[in-house]
Amino acid sequence: MGLLGGALVALPSGPARANNAELVVDYACTGGVALNNSTVNLRTKVSIPTTLKVGEPLSIGWTLGYKQDPTRFGSPDYFAPGAKVKVTGEVQLSGIWTGVLQPIGIVEQPNQLQPGTILKLPETISDAAHTAKAGTLKVTPQKLFVDFTPPAGEVMVNDDDPRVQYETGFWEDLNDQPANNNDHHHDIHRTVEGNARTSLQFTGTGIEYVAQRDYRAGKVKFYIDGQLATPASIDASKLPDGTPSNDANRGGLTLWSFRGLNYGKHIIQVVNEEHGKWAQLDAFRVITRELQNPPKDYRATCSLVSKPVSVDVLISDGSSQSPDPSGSGSPTATATNTSTSTITPTTTSTTSPSPTTTSPSPTGTGTTTPPVNGVHGTNTITSTPKPTLTVTATVTPTRPTPTTPQVIITPSGGAQTGEAPEEPGSGLGLIGAGTAMLAGSVLGGVALTRRRAAHARGQG
Repeated sequence: MGLLGGALVALPSGPARANNAELVVDYACTGGVALNNSTVNLRTKVSIPTTLKVGEPLSIGWTLGYKQDPTRFGSPDYFAPGAKVKVTGEVQLSGIWTGVLQPIGIVEQPNQLQPGTILKLPETISDAAHTAKAGTLKVTPQKLFVDFTPPAGEVMVNDDDPRVQYETGFWEDLNDQPANNNDHHHDIHRTVEGNARTSLQFTGTGIEYVAQRDYRAGKVKFYIDGQLATPASIDASKLPDGTPSNDANRGGLTLWSFRGLNYGKHIIQVVNEEHGKWAQLDAFRVITRELQNPPKDYRATCSLVSKPVSVDVLISDGSSQSPDPSGSGSPTATATNTSTSTITPTTTSTTSPSPTTTSPSPTGTGTTTPPVNGVHGTNTITSTPKPTLTVTATVTPTRPTPTTPQVIITPSGGAQTGEAPEEPGSGLGLIGAGTAMLAGSVLGGVALTRRRAAHARGQG
């Protein structure tokens, strides 16, 4: 592991990942879900292949994690389970082509959230690019972006939730209401003071007012973000068609709603219009429609703590062929025998030589191709210097797969050559031997003549 420009670089030695460079890069993140103007520190590891062939994908993998300090991303508000955190990386490509890869990872938050709840990050993000030509490509990791997407759905805010503010007038807190009233959490707030006001700041795209329908209740008005809403008011003593109701303490009803807000923070205010009549609050229901894109206000931007580090990726065209490790091919082994010999062909040779008269000298050099995959090689021996014969012979080796070149050579004077062995001697010895042979022949002839004469006399 080395250090380049402030980022750790690990080059694995194992064969499975021997062509990957791994960069350990730290980030500092601000804004969005990095709450309260704090800085959240991340430690990431980027894996980049260093060698590829044309057509193989350039795959960038990024492992994410919080650094070992107290800083964390937090939920910006109250949300139902199912909110999502998306992390997007930027990887600059330069060299044989220019572009930007954007590895992306998304993780769902499994639990209900409240402001400041630590957000879970995706463990990895990744992206890949198609390699279309050979050359060297420079890969440089750059910024990260962390986005938060609220879940679609609704969240109930009870009348005694701390987020509900009873701004003016006296509001009575009525707990432990009868279960058959059907009040949310079996409690409500109630006032009879004119212009008594309560409010809720919420985050979403809509809001609903939940209260009791009761013949003793009166009219209330609604304001959204300081503006009179549409519809502007409801009368809790009447039915939806405007006729008077005989209901008493009929709770858990949605009496008014407002939809179609842009996603974000809003405030609703409820004002009692009729002094002496009940204005009640059981709960608010906060609505969030499904969002196509994460809200911009929740985006955190992460910058490298150190200067960018680049990795060069060598992309080959794949034309060079590597050896066949299985040995299934049919290579041809060629070896040269440097030994010399004198060879004189005769009609008794088993190698059926074909003599050819060439230039002088009985010194020969043999070249052998050993048997490969059951095919026997050919031994070619050529004599050159003295005026004699040059012999080309085909020899079948007896061993199936010799490990060294083999050349069969018949020595001078052997049985296969027709040559007599050379022995020491002189000219006088040869003359003496010839004289002895001639004398033996004469004496043998005289003895034979005498034997024939004796035989003739005996017959006579």
